[in-house]
Amino acid sequence: MQRVMIVGAGKAGLALLKRMVETSIMKVVAVIDQNELAPGIEYAKKRGIQTSTKWEPFMNSNLNIIIEATGSNEVMQKLQNVKHSDMMIIPGSVALIISELVEEKEELIARLKEETYKQQTIFNSTNDGMIVIDMNEKIILFNKMAEKITGFPREKAIGLNIKKVISSSKLGRTLKTREVEINQEQVLENGLKIITTRIPMIDESGNLLGALSLFKDITEVVNLAEEVTNLKDIQMMLEAIIQSSEEAISVVDEEGRGILINRAYSRLTGLTEDQVIGKPATADISEGESMHMKVLQTRRAVRGARMKVGPAKKDVIVNVAPVIVSGKLKGSVGVIHDMSEIQTLTTELNRARQIIRTLEAKYSFEDIIGVSDEMKMAIEQAKLGAKTPATVLLRGESGTGKELFAHAIHNASDRKYNKFIRVNCAAISENLLESELFGYDEGAFSGAKRGGKKGFFEEANNGSIFLDEIGELSANMQAKLLRVLQENEIVRVGGTKPIAVNVRVIAATNVNIEKAMAEGSFREDLYYRLNRYPISIPPLRDRKEDIPALCERLLRKLNQDYGRNIEGLTSHAINQLIQYHWPGNVRELENVLGRAIIFMEYHETTISEKHIPMLQLSRLERKVQENKAFVHNNEETLAEAVERVEADVIKRSLEFHEYNRTQTAKALGISLRSLYYKMEKYNLANNSMQ
Repeated sequence: MQRVMIVGAGKAGLALLKRMVETSIMKVVAVIDQNELAPGIEYAKKRGIQTSTKWEPFMNSNLNIIIEATGSNEVMQKLQNVKHSDMMIIPGSVALIISELVEEKEELIARLKEETYKQQTIFNSTNDGMIVIDMNEKIILFNKMAEKITGFPREKAIGLNIKKVISSSKLGRTLKTREVEINQEQVLENGLKIITTRIPMIDESGNLLGALSLFKDITEVVNLAEEVTNLKDIQMMLEAIIQSSEEAISVVDEEGRGILINRAYSRLTGLTEDQVIGKPATADISEGESMHMKVLQTRRAVRGARMKVGPAKKDVIVNVAPVIVSGKLKGSVGVIHDMSEIQTLTTELNRARQIIRTLEAKYSFEDIIGVSDEMKMAIEQAKLGAKTPATVLLRGESGTGKELFAHAIHNASDRKYNKFIRVNCAAISENLLESELFGYDEGAFSGAKRGGKKGFFEEANNGSIFLDEIGELSANMQAKLLRVLQENEIVRVGGTKPIAVNVRVIAATNVNIEKAMAEGSFREDLYYRLNRYPISIPPLRDRKEDIPALCERLLRKLNQDYGRNIEGLTSHAINQLIQYHWPGNVRELENVLGRAIIFMEYHETTISEKHIPMLQLSRLERKVQENKAFVHNNEETLAEAVERVEADVIKRSLEFHEYNRTQTAKALGISLRSLYYKMEKYNLANNSMQ
């Protein structure tokens, strides 16, 4: 690269310096100017180029060119006198012209390369073979497809006579005749048949420049012809596939008139082709609106719509999707499912779920909804407890989600890959509970299985067992459970040999265990064993800010259970739910939403105030408030006041339900066994006989 010194750093010198730095066509060694504040001097210093007020020190620096940019004849003469014989002095104006010419040349070369690359890309990306010859019949263009079809390498073809590459070529004749030949059939040396078009290349002045051949393998054309021929066969095959499907299918055109049904559709609905084909989409509907028409109007698919079809008013679920071809709506296709089959499958699935639920935990902490501080604290406590082997006692009202917490604790512990057994201590009679929990040996009692049977604690070995309603255990069962917690071993009914078990116990209760302990109905030592890691789950009335998020999660579950697509609740409906006091907690909220969905029309997708019944205090609660049963008379202890109120509530609930114990227990949210115990305690059993 030429080494250059620029003398003069004024405007002309600065412009010349910038051009040389940007184009890199020469290396600027030094910039000279008597004015140290000249703009070119400052520019050179920033780019590491040497500067000076004198040129003499640089005359022996292997300079090739000196550019005089001051425009002074005197300076030019001085430079001529001191330069070496192998140096060249160029005036600044001449140097600027030379740099502009070099830059223009490089720009033209780059543009030419870009255009050439674009042309080559276009030629090579086409699916047609392309060959161009010049006036001497020599190949000057031979694209990739030509190479593929002829089997002749491109590198060798360029510059050869066309006859040496394709002996049967008639491009030479095109040069002579100057006539265009379109879609001419030709056989190549490799046996392939092609269809070729030959075109003479003539400029605007009428001068012949060469000839172009565009050709395609005739096999593709033959395949296209065969595809057109086979369209009818394909249509018949598609109809045969639809007819052989066991799914009931109906198709309508863009006007909503039936154009196709299959045999499964006729079997399900009882309608024939004459009753459906050419008829409106509503012809097969007994109850409900046409999903075909809805899809044609909205261009959106509909899934899980329930209706009744055919003369027998068959209950079905319909999935309908639009048929869109090239952006145009051509109709819609519907698949109809018999509800009776779905109900059978649902029943079997529920049975399977019941079995699975006894063997594994299905919820995690991600399934627990809570944005309130109280709920966040309970979740954090549960997460910490899950990492320890300590017994956990879940305390909270009925319907707050104690079982959900138990599942999550198991799944977050190191026992999550082992069994999770759930036991409702209040749902199993006392006579059976011992054998269910601890198992029995052969011959322990009449009807015992041969070989005995494992109990829940043995089944849950190395896993977790969830004991719900722990406060309902009898004194005998409390003693046996205490032994399990203390010794980590059980003894089967009818057996004498202790069996070691490694089980993490998660207990839950909605009763006041401290009160039961004070009354002597719950063992104090068992209480302290269970209460090692207590977690209190707040009732819904204390965390109403969780209601919107709970509704969203519950609606997702209820949509699956009921086959609906409810999108959410209105703001007024949410406010109405928040104003309610929720004695039944989250379970009651789920029941309210489920009841609303059941009574909603199928076209409705949002729950509003009209779908939610008035959530007011029950008649029993109003009576208690009217009678001021909760007012303390300052003459009784807290325990006595609690017992008085509890007795009054139970008595009024019994009266309200006409002493139907099952309905009363359900309304009060306690087990039937607890109700009998409390009736006897408060001497309410005798009143029911009056």
